[in-house]
Amino acid sequence: MAIAQNPHDGVELAYDSVGEGTPLLLVHGSALSKAIWRGFGYSKALRESYRIITMDLRGHGRSGKPLTPEGYVMPTLVADVLAVLDAAGVQQAHYGGYSLGARLGFSLALAAPERMLSFTSLGGTFRIQPGSIGRLFFPEYDAALGQGGMPAFVAGWEGAMGRPLDAQTRAAFLANNAVALRSYFAQTEAEPGVAEADLTTITLPTLLMAGTEDRARWADSRLAAELMPRARFMELPGRNHGNTLIPAGPVLDEWLPFLRELSHAS
Repeated sequence: MAIAQNPHDGVELAYDSVGEGTPLLLVHGSALSKAIWRGFGYSKALRESYRIITMDLRGHGRSGKPLTPEGYVMPTLVADVLAVLDAAGVQQAHYGGYSLGARLGFSLALAAPERMLSFTSLGGTFRIQPGSIGRLFFPEYDAALGQGGMPAFVAGWEGAMGRPLDAQTRAAFLANNAVALRSYFAQTEAEPGVAEADLTTITLPTLLMAGTEDRARWADSRLAAELMPRARFMELPGRNHGNTLIPAGPVLDEWLPFLRELSHAS
């Protein structure tokens, strides 16, 4: 594990780098960590052809955890990504993000497109609607975090789903700081997102994937693909938001050819 530092507020950012070749930065979703990419098999499959860089977003994993919402504004998250790329000595990288990692990718593509070789969005959207987090997890998530911390959050989510979480996701959630996560969620819902008009200016090669049961993100991904000049949309049949990445095989069956096409074109 290596550490980068956001030059603006000094927050430390944990990241890993494995493999050789063209860099590919992978960014996880809310309340998860960089460990999911290894746990779900992505790092192993992708490192054969690429240098895989995985990072813990601030407030997550082994990165620093600001305790107020102001610490999680989107421009700061964008600066975190750039700090990790700088620390890793990477000028340009392919970018793949799941959920919040994908929403961060849209903002990065506007703020620093010169640092990206391509953009892959997995279960992502360029905006967020009020109440989205409660619909994604369970309506009482904030009270659960405040009263019972991460164990209460996990129990509430499992109760809402009617089944236990997979072991990788459960471990990642329980490792979080409940105060930091509440602040992160509060700012996430307050962020304005990316305007549809701005999507038309993103000219990066883009692959957008979303599950057919992840209806809001399926619709937003399809819309983004229509608006972005060099984007394509691929649906993941039968998947909801929580299992967008699992199993990895069908996702990689779309993602790897997309990346290979770009390598051959360059």
